Amino acid sequence: MFPLLVPGAAALITVGLTPLLQRIGLKMGCVDQPNARKIHQQPIVRIGGVAIFAGTFLAWMLAGQSVSTASEHYLLLGMVLGGLGFFATGLLDDLFDLSPFVRLGMQSVLSVGVWSLGIRLDALPLPGLTDTLPAWLSLLVTFLWLAGMANAINWLDGMDGLAAGTATVAAGVLAAMGWAAHPAIALMALGLGGGTLGFLKHNAAPARIFMGDGGSYFLGFALAAIAAVGLPSDGSFTTALLPFAVLLVPILDMTLVIGARLSDRKSPFFPDQRHIHHRLMHADFPKATVVWCIYGLTLLSGLSALVLMHSSFGWWLLGADLALFSLTIRSLWPQPVEPAILPTAGQ
Repeated sequence: MFPLLVPGAAALITVGLTPLLQRIGLKMGCVDQPNARKIHQQPIVRIGGVAIFAGTFLAWMLAGQSVSTASEHYLLLGMVLGGLGFFATGLLDDLFDLSPFVRLGMQSVLSVGVWSLGIRLDALPLPGLTDTLPAWLSLLVTFLWLAGMANAINWLDGMDGLAAGTATVAAGVLAAMGWAAHPAIALMALGLGGGTLGFLKHNAAPARIFMGDGGSYFLGFALAAIAAVGLPSDGSFTTALLPFAVLLVPILDMTLVIGARLSDRKSPFFPDQRHIHHRLMHADFPKATVVWCIYGLTLLSGLSALVLMHSSFGWWLLGADLALFSLTIRSLWPQPVEPAILPTAGQ
């Protein structure tokens, strides 16, 4: 199969379907209303994730034509069913405003299901855990990985084009890293990147449509699942680290924000202005600069993981990415700004 057919099909479907969803969303009232916490000045449809999912689903069906073994068929089934489940969870939240605990409950059930089909994280970059985890620990880590990344991308979806562009960069890196070892999974990563790239045509600033929780949950699951099963693994510390290195930016953002909220004795789900894009905006960076800065940090972390597969120079790149990210956390630990006081930076 010609590899570019997969992302091309995803991009075309997403680009073509998004305007239709925009009209449907307006008629149904599925919109994100302006308020004191948001920068858009008029209602914007928030079900664009349907287009991302539809385009990526088609791409994954095309990629599935290259699957040749029973284990790969199970992985494809896990990707499709898990993607559908995480997307549906987010879409229901867009429509009915589910509580965080209901969403986590649904994500836990989905994680168990896809784990049983082979979508699992079987190694950690920790002493004694770099080879094969016990089944119970693998299941727990897989849930934390899939649900955590779904929520991390959801939290990163705070500016026009930010989550979609970040996912495009990460998907491209995952495809490059996994091509030799798992070409079918790499094709699925390309399909995901095609879907998000197509969505950027309508979601880049000024955004005409938002992906909503349906889109961000699907992207987070897909990136986490591809990173878990699509990268080479030889039982070493370095290969166990690769999934975390590729997705370092959303992982660090979520981890530091949760830590700061807990230190203030608040819920991890308490809305505030501590995310990386908020901090850069509060430092008076233009919105476009903020978005491209986070794209750059994501690309650097992905390149560090790619280089680590072949050279120790990747550690220097990873250290540079950590150093650059640390420049954004100056405003993390002071007393947080209440959401109603300062406007947030997007969706």
